[in-house]
Amino acid sequence: MRTLKKEYLLHLMLLPGVIVTLIYAYGPMAGLVMAFQQFEPLAGFFRSDFVGFDNFRYVFELPDFKQVLWNTIVISVFKMVLFLLVPLILALLLNEVTRRWFSRFIQSAIFLPFFLSWTVLGGVIIELFSLNGPVNGLLGALHMEPIMFMLDNNWFRGIIIGSDVWKGMGYNMIVMLAAITGIHATLYEAAEVDGAGRWKQMIHITLPGIAPILILLGVLSLGGILNAGFEQILIMYNPTVYEGADIIDTFVYRLGMFSQQFGPAAAVGFFKSVISLALVAVTYYAAYKYNNYRIF
Repeated sequence: MRTLKKEYLLHLMLLPGVIVTLIYAYGPMAGLVMAFQQFEPLAGFFRSDFVGFDNFRYVFELPDFKQVLWNTIVISVFKMVLFLLVPLILALLLNEVTRRWFSRFIQSAIFLPFFLSWTVLGGVIIELFSLNGPVNGLLGALHMEPIMFMLDNNWFRGIIIGSDVWKGMGYNMIVMLAAITGIHATLYEAAEVDGAGRWKQMIHITLPGIAPILILLGVLSLGGILNAGFEQILIMYNPTVYEGADIIDTFVYRLGMFSQQFGPAAAVGFFKSVISLALVAVTYYAAYKYNNYRIF
C-alpha cells in the first residue's frame, strides 16, 4: 500500500489504456459463446440455441479446413525463418560497411516499407505482378511468356511470403544491428591481433555475440505461428488462389461475413485462440528458461 501511495499517479496514467484494453480486447471475448450456439443475429446471445461442440465438428469435417490449416502453417513457418535469416544477413553486411552515411541510407531505405500499410503495398505488389505489369514487361523483353502471378497458386504463395519479409525485415535488421553494436570492441581488436580476418571475426565473435537475440526472436515468433498475415492476404488474394493462400483468419472472415455461418466461424476463431495461447505460454516459458527473458 505504501508503494501504491507513492506511485498512484503512474497507475492513473495507465488507467485509460487499461480501460480501452478491457473494452476492445477483453470485452469482445464474451462473443466466444457463439462457438457453442446456432447463433442468430436477431435472437442474440441469450436466445440462440446452444449446440455444444457441433460447430467444431462441422468445421473440422469441412474439406477445406485441413488445407487452410496447412496453408497457415506453411506460410507462417517460411515467414518466421526468413524474418530471421534475411535481416541477419543484411545486418552482418551493413556492419561491414565503413562509410556511415551509406550505411544510414541503406538502413532507412530498407526500414521504410515497415511504416506503410498493406492497403498501399498490396496495391503496389498487385500492379507489379499483374499481367501487364513491370515484371511481365521485363519477361517480355527477355522473350519469355508472361505469367499470371496473382492467379497461379505456384507463384502466389511465394509472392505473399516474399513481400511480407520485404516489408518487415527492416525492423529485425535494426534489432540485430543494435545487438551487434553491443559487442565490445576489444573482442575484435584481440581477434585482429591474433590474425583473424573479417570473416573469422564475424563467425567467432559477431554471430555468438548476437546468438541470444536470435534465439529470443525465434522463440517468441513461435507463439504467432497461426498468424500468417490476415490483412496482407485479404487485400491481395482472390478465389483462384484459395487453395494455396487461404489461411485460418481469411477462412473465418469468409465463413462469417460471406456465408453468414457465425457459429462455425467463431468455433474456428476459438480453436485458433486456444492453440495460440498454448504456443505463447510455451514459448515465453522457453524464453525465460533458456534466455532469462521475462515480461515482469
